[in-house]
Amino acid sequence: MESPAAEEQELVVSAPPMQLHDNSPYFSGKPLLLVEHSDVTKRRGGTHSLTPFFTPLGSPIRRAIQMTKFDPQDAWLPITESRNGNAFYAAFHTLCSGIGIQALVLPVSFTILGWTWGVICLTIAFVWQMYTLCLLVKLHESPETGVRYSRYLHICQATFGNKLGKLMAIFPIMYLSGGTCVALIIVGGSTLNLFFQIICGHGCNAKPLTTVEWYLVFTCAAVLLSQLPNLNSIAGVSLIGAATAIGYCTIMWLVAVTEGRLEGVSYDPVGPVENVALIFGVLNALGIIAFAFRGHNLILEIQATMPSSEKRTTYVPMWRGVKVAYLIIALCLFPLAIGGYWAYGQKIPENGGMLTAIYAYHGRDTSQFVLALTSLLVIINSVSSFQIYGMPMFDDMESKYTKRKNKPCPWWLRALFRTMFGYGCFFVAVAIPFLGSFAGLTGGVAVPVTFAYPCFLWLKIKKPKKYSMMWVLNWVLGASGMVLSVVLIAAGVYVVIDAGIEVSFFKP
Repeated sequence: MESPAAEEQELVVSAPPMQLHDNSPYFSGKPLLLVEHSDVTKRRGGTHSLTPFFTPLGSPIRRAIQMTKFDPQDAWLPITESRNGNAFYAAFHTLCSGIGIQALVLPVSFTILGWTWGVICLTIAFVWQMYTLCLLVKLHESPETGVRYSRYLHICQATFGNKLGKLMAIFPIMYLSGGTCVALIIVGGSTLNLFFQIICGHGCNAKPLTTVEWYLVFTCAAVLLSQLPNLNSIAGVSLIGAATAIGYCTIMWLVAVTEGRLEGVSYDPVGPVENVALIFGVLNALGIIAFAFRGHNLILEIQATMPSSEKRTTYVPMWRGVKVAYLIIALCLFPLAIGGYWAYGQKIPENGGMLTAIYAYHGRDTSQFVLALTSLLVIINSVSSFQIYGMPMFDDMESKYTKRKNKPCPWWLRALFRTMFGYGCFFVAVAIPFLGSFAGLTGGVAVPVTFAYPCFLWLKIKKPKKYSMMWVLNWVLGASGMVLSVVLIAAGVYVVIDAGIEVSFFKP
């Protein structure tokens, strides 16, 4: 016989009713079932303390589902507000987040690594990140526990504990989102200036805008587009962003190859005389390669936009979309890195990479239409990428309001949050315009999210047999990723100090 206190237990499931299918064992959104105990100390004037635990809906708790109180939190937040995504949407979002401006500096890494090691390291990084990507897609929902992890931060908190999970993941994830948006404003605003100069021509008497004003023009466009309500609603924007990224990457390496190698091009790796400087230079080059493979911090969020049922999980359509997306990404990154290094060798500009090289070396002998089109594609891609990288920040800001008020965020407050975020990024872009010089350092910060954490998550959640192949593989890759992150950050700091970055606060 159960005690009266036990009978009065109220179950709170972290999923809105509209997102649970009648025959589905999977929860949406937050990965915890919270049981409210009446026999523990009360807080907040009568609200019981909450004890988290995992449980499948296939257990006896399914029989008590009618007595379950649903938390509508996920139905109010932009990432999980709409769950009608599909493999095409997944491919669009993954392409838009996985390829972009970070790829343009890949040839710079070859100037240190050389042909052989440059290609080998790029290939290893691609295969490694594809493996961890597969792990994340498989971990999104668990048949054993009936859990669906809709955010990278949530899976880290649920797996490693609230405090440790936040400590491990919140800084790199938010840095990748907010920092990328700042970098996009810098690149997009600067390219707007180039586009104006190309269109206006050499004999143009029109007074150009200042760099800060171009940043502001770009930010206004990005903020206006950010008012689209949720992640699914920007699928068309991501498609445009993906198409433009493919377009400008292809144009750049084709122009570089068809125009031929520059005179006096050398492929001898640039190696400092001092051994310490050489080692840190190599590590910084590896950081640039690691920085090219970002987007893992958005994979669970993208998969969360898909519907799930007991018979059809999200793994199949998501993995199908991801495979197509990364095949296209590989067809863009490898020709860009190899073709760019072949054409420019050691003359590839460190700041801006291929984008700077195209205008510096081919500004006069290449069609102005091609140069203008390339600039326009970069601008459109930057505005589009801003939306998907800003979405985790929008989601986090709105979640704080919904948790506090226990109601959806009103449209005007949602618009205010996104406007504040956009112009906050604008302020940082104006204050720190030399952010693009830290590509290697940024790669070091991003390494755990891409190369290490998925391995540790798999070990903790799936618990493979000790000393089995999966156990050894994930421990080796996870530990290697963490060590690589530490040394890449150290190398990035050393290179910045040794090379000397022109620091010009509030002088873009």
